[in-house]
Amino acid sequence: MKPVRLPAAATNALPRWVLFALCLLYILPGLIGRDPWKTDDAAGFGIMWTMAHGGLDDWLWPHIVGLPAADKGPLAFWIGAFCIKLFGSVLGDAGAARIATVGFFLLGSLSVWYTTYLLGRRPEAQPLRLAFGGQPEPSDYGRTLADGALLIYLGCLGLLVHSHSTSAEALQVSLIAFSLYASARLFELRTWRAAALLGLALGLSLLARGWVLPLALWAGLLMLTSLRERSLLLKLCAIVLPIAVMVAGSWILACRIVRPFNSSPYDAWMLWNYQQLALPSWDNIKHLFKNGIWFAWPAWPFAGWAVYAWRRQYQAPHITLPLSFFGVSILLILFSGHSDESILLPMLPPLAILAAFGLPTMKRGAINAVDWFSVMTLTTCAGFIWLGWIAKQTGWPAQLARNAFKLAPGFKPEFSLIACVVAALATAGWFVLVHWRVSRRPSVLWRAVVLSSGGVILCWLLLTTLWMPWINYGKSYAGVAKQLAEKLPQSQYCIDTNIGPAQRASFAYFGHVSFAQFDNAHCDYLLLQDNNGRKPNAKTTNPPSNAWRLLWNGRRPSDRDERFRLYQRVN
Repeated sequence: MKPVRLPAAATNALPRWVLFALCLLYILPGLIGRDPWKTDDAAGFGIMWTMAHGGLDDWLWPHIVGLPAADKGPLAFWIGAFCIKLFGSVLGDAGAARIATVGFFLLGSLSVWYTTYLLGRRPEAQPLRLAFGGQPEPSDYGRTLADGALLIYLGCLGLLVHSHSTSAEALQVSLIAFSLYASARLFELRTWRAAALLGLALGLSLLARGWVLPLALWAGLLMLTSLRERSLLLKLCAIVLPIAVMVAGSWILACRIVRPFNSSPYDAWMLWNYQQLALPSWDNIKHLFKNGIWFAWPAWPFAGWAVYAWRRQYQAPHITLPLSFFGVSILLILFSGHSDESILLPMLPPLAILAAFGLPTMKRGAINAVDWFSVMTLTTCAGFIWLGWIAKQTGWPAQLARNAFKLAPGFKPEFSLIACVVAALATAGWFVLVHWRVSRRPSVLWRAVVLSSGGVILCWLLLTTLWMPWINYGKSYAGVAKQLAEKLPQSQYCIDTNIGPAQRASFAYFGHVSFAQFDNAHCDYLLLQDNNGRKPNAKTTNPPSNAWRLLWNGRRPSDRDERFRLYQRVN
């Protein structure tokens, strides 16, 4: 027997403009008024910027002003470079590159919504028919579940930072959601066009961040169809796989023909893919449980309940399809060669979709408990954000003010009336939302997650308005890049260096520093980076004193470990 009994009143969908406004409130504040930030954000922008201002070789072999970066794949950087070409003169190169980030996010959000809608209107997912009628229509039920899935997706804590970065990871997670949508269409329509769409989705994912995850997803779908939908096996093998290979192979073929920089990125790309796989280890298991609990909140409790509630309909596509994608993601986490947050991203879209089907089966007490936890926790977080901002602006409370300036020495607080008004309006909207939820006690399905998602969006909006200057000061390399540029001649020079991708991109963009191309030049300047208390990652950290003269040393004020030194060749 199905676990869902619902009246039609419980399937009132959110207005489209509300969903659109929530998506804009989520994605735009973290992209406006900041520099490219340390690590993946700056490194990804560096590849896009190099492509946009380079030639065909630069587009075929991704690199950061001479530092090879073909490991993940070129697709995300192609899109960002194209946006810089189109909008760079209006928005600036950094702002134009973030248009691609907005596009990635919208693709993922739309894919999550439409996947849930397709699965939710299937006969297996429908609630029981009521004795005297009044049950929801399949399309209404599917739309309401889709609204819930999107709210859960927006509320996932692990998505916040990665969805706002100019990186391949931001595109990969959206393409996973798009692959889920294409799979749902294939299960529903069973046509060659649906299979071709799935092949395109997997091929684009392969171009975005390697072949390991797309190949694993294809194998997972192959296993699922062999157990349940054997009629789709031929389409998966004869249509999906060849199209995916052709989409990704077009880049490899072009590199073989053109031979950018008299070489090919194929070997480096394959090596990076091989390094993503390793034997399971206890460290990977600890990483999954230690970080996955908060990374996938609030999706995983609802998803776990959905699997339990629908256990008697375990063969239904609305359970088996997202569960297969989630299972593949977990296996790759366990067999991963690296323990970083990016390997957790692929599990978010299937978890959000699976969690939506847990909403109709949850008891009122459980829903109220989740709501009150969200209200208490997120309201407290928002209060601390406001209190810290007041301390930063006024010096009271004194301890909070000292801590804020201790983390960012030299930072001078700025007051922005627009940011303050936006933050105040968002806070007022939060209290209106809480009052509506508590006083009206609506029966709609998405009531269980509206406060969780709204609170996460509120806290993110407060951070990216009130605290954006402070965060940008601590994560940008603009200041130290300009200091370095002042010590260099205006033209006709090159620098050999050991600095990382993010630093290289920032120095080239902000300081117009000319680095050696692919380490083939004999340069008169040497820029070294080392970290206090850590093993140096340099090919040389102390050049011979008789051959080099120290010109400059510096660091970002907010970073006590990272240090840069510029040397000039004596002869």
